[in-house]
Amino acid sequence: MAKALAADSSDNVATVLEDVVRGQLIEIAGTGLSFAAYCDIARFHKVASEDIPAGSQVTKYGHPIGCATSDIRKGDHVHVHNMASLRARREA
Repeated sequence: MAKALAADSSDNVATVLEDVVRGQLIEIAGTGLSFAAYCDIARFHKVASEDIPAGSQVTKYGHPIGCATSDIRKGDHVHVHNMASLRARREA
């Protein structure tokens, strides 16, 4: 089982601590929450720990870091292909 970390109980993403392959179980340390990876995810990338509808905030460290640009399923890789960064919007 792959390990992931979420910094805050309000986070809807976690950081995987090793490369993950589709179907592999991911456990978020200290929460008892585990689920299958929907796709391959590279080490230190984000995984959705719950379904995130398009237009909803992506939360990490207890703060919004972006907005889902498409529906993101629990266990899916969260990155630039399905999330717009709030930081990039502020800098534009």
